[in-house]
Amino acid sequence: MKKNFLTVAAMAVVAFFVSTEIAKAADITFSGQIRTRMEFTEHNGGGSSASSGVGTAVNPSFSNNTDEFTFSSVRLAANANINDTTSAFIEMQSVRNWGNAGSTNAANTVATGAGSGNASGSANNTDASVGIHQAYFTLKNFLVDGVDMKLGRQEIKLDGWRLFGNTIWTPGMQTHDAVTFKHAHDNMTIIAGYIKAQEDSRVHDKDDSNDSEVYLLWMNYKGILGGQFSGTYAFLDNGCGSPIAAAAAVTTANTCTNGENNFHTIGGRQAGQLFGLDYRGEIYYQFGRADGVANATTGTPEVDRSAYMFGVRVGKTFQNVMFKPGVTLWYDYLSGTTDADQRNGDWSSFNTLFDTGHKYYGLQDLFLGVGGGGAGGTRGLGLQDLAIKFKLNPMPGWTLKLDAHAFSTAEGIGANPTTAGFASNGTSGANNGENASYLGNEFDLTLVNKYNANTKIMIGFSNFNASPGFKAIKGSAVTGAADANWAYLQFDVQF
Repeated sequence: MKKNFLTVAAMAVVAFFVSTEIAKAADITFSGQIRTRMEFTEHNGGGSSASSGVGTAVNPSFSNNTDEFTFSSVRLAANANINDTTSAFIEMQSVRNWGNAGSTNAANTVATGAGSGNASGSANNTDASVGIHQAYFTLKNFLVDGVDMKLGRQEIKLDGWRLFGNTIWTPGMQTHDAVTFKHAHDNMTIIAGYIKAQEDSRVHDKDDSNDSEVYLLWMNYKGILGGQFSGTYAFLDNGCGSPIAAAAAVTTANTCTNGENNFHTIGGRQAGQLFGLDYRGEIYYQFGRADGVANATTGTPEVDRSAYMFGVRVGKTFQNVMFKPGVTLWYDYLSGTTDADQRNGDWSSFNTLFDTGHKYYGLQDLFLGVGGGGAGGTRGLGLQDLAIKFKLNPMPGWTLKLDAHAFSTAEGIGANPTTAGFASNGTSGANNGENASYLGNEFDLTLVNKYNANTKIMIGFSNFNASPGFKAIKGSAVTGAADANWAYLQFDVQF
C-alpha cells in the first residue's frame, strides 16, 4: 500500500514539473474573472423580453412587485504565445442564476439566461453549464507583412461600443464567430472582418436564405483635433429572400416568410479633448432593404431602408478641485418610421447592430433593439435621449455617478399603427390627432469602489418614471405602474 502511494505521488510530481516546463516553452499565461451580482428589480415582467419593460397580463412589468435574484459569471482563460507568429486564446465561461436548476423558469418557460446547472436540491451530475466564450488563434504577418489574422469566436469592440460591443452588462456578454484582419502602423489602425452571425442549417437551407453574415471595415486615425477619428462600414447580409418553394416536406422548415433584410451602415466618430473639454461626435447612415423587419408588422412586400443616427457629448472634469467633479451633456438621436413611411414602402428606423446599449440608453435597458420595430425597443419610432451626467471622487478609490435621462421617440407615438389606438393618456381609444413622443425619465445612481487592484464593487439604484406614451409603446395591458425601481450590488474579481 505504501509502495503504491509513493508511486502515485512520484508520478504526480513528475507530471507537475513536465506540464510546467511545457507551459514555459509555449509561454502560456492564465487569467480569470468571477462576477457576482444581486439585483432587485421592478421593471422586469413575465414576457420573453423580460428585461425590456415588456411583461404579460399575468406578470406585468412596472408592477411595484420586486423580483430578487443573484447570478454569477465565471471565466477562466489561457493565452498561449506558441511562437513568433502564432498565438491562441481560449476562454471558458459558466453563467448561472443562484438556485436555478436550468435555463428556463419551469412555471412559465421564460428564458432566464442562467445556463444549465443544478439547485441545492438536485444532484450535480447533470451540470453542463461550462461553455466557450472566446476561442481563437492569431497569425501575425498573415500573407502580408503587418497584417494579423484572428480566426475564431471573439469579442469585437469598436468606438465606445456604439455599433459593435460585448453588451458588458449581460451575464454572458456577446461574442462572434468571425475572422478579422488587423493592420496597425504609426497613428492608423485598420480592421477588416467577416462575422457568421447565423447559420440556419448545413443541409437544407437552400442558397443560405436563412443565414446572416456581416462584413466589416473599420479605420481609426489618432492625432486629429486632440483625439482620434474612426470610420465604419458594415454590411449585414441577412438572406431571408423570396420564400423557398417546398418541393418536399424536409424543405418546408427552411422557407423564409418575411423577405430580405440586407443593409449597409456607414459613418464616422470623432472623440478627444479640446480646450479642456472632453467631446464626442458621431453620425451613421443606413440604406438597403427592410422587407424582413417591416413585414413582421405590416406585410408590405418591398421596403426600402433609409435611416440615420447621431450623437454628441461634451464634458468637463475639474481635476484641481476637491473630489474632482465632472459634468457631461449628452444627446442621441435615432431616426424612426412613421405610418406614412410604411405606406410609401420606406423604413426609417435606425438599427443599432451589435451595440452595447447599456452604455447609452439608460441602465435599466428599456430601449434595446431600437430599430427592430418591436416592443423591446420603441415600435420602430426611433429614440431621443437628452442626458446630463455627474461624477465625483468623494474619497480615494471611490467614484459616485448620477445620470439623468429624458427619453422621447423620434416620431410621434400616434404615427405608428400599433400604438395609434392609444390616446396620450395611455388609455385605449382614438388618438384624437395627438402626437406625443415623450417616454419618461430615468435617474441612475452608481457608486463604484476599487477595493483593490483586482476587485471592483458596484452599488447602483435606478428609477424610471414612465409617461403614458411609454405604456402605449410597451403595451398598457402589460405595463402596470407608472414607475419602476431597480437596485443591484456587484462584485467583480479579476486575476
